[in-house]
Amino acid sequence: MNLSDRLNDDMKQAMKNQDKFKLTTIRMIRASIKNAEIDLKRSLEDSEVLDILSREIKQRKDSLQEFTKAGRDDLVKDVAVEIDIIGVYLPEQLTEEEIKSIVLQTIQETGASSKAEMGKVMTALMPKVKGRADGKLVNTIVQQSLQ
Repeated sequence: MNLSDRLNDDMKQAMKNQDKFKLTTIRMIRASIKNAEIDLKRSLEDSEVLDILSREIKQRKDSLQEFTKAGRDDLVKDVAVEIDIIGVYLPEQLTEEEIKSIVLQTIQETGASSKAEMGKVMTALMPKVKGRADGKLVNTIVQQSLQ
């Protein structure tokens, strides 16, 4: 079952369970997917749906930080629940140690030795960790490894 079908099934189940929060969150995700399908004029593949899910979770994490700074605990709780709901559809996230290992391996493969070659490393690295690691964390680890 692909991700779009799984989202549809979970949306129907949320309707049956009258779980309005989960239903609203899944509908927002499906709307983002539908917009992308309209833009591309075709159905999305699972990898493209994963990109959208990753983008949605990143937006919510950014919002979470802003709401925390502003002391909006009511919104913090809601956004945290949304992150949990979306996280169910993402593949298992890599640990920091696993990311470091992949980064070091990629640096060896590309032969990079300085920060000036960071773009080359990131280009080779991102397909390996796509959807399984936060881009900011990967970027930070690459910077530390190239010093």
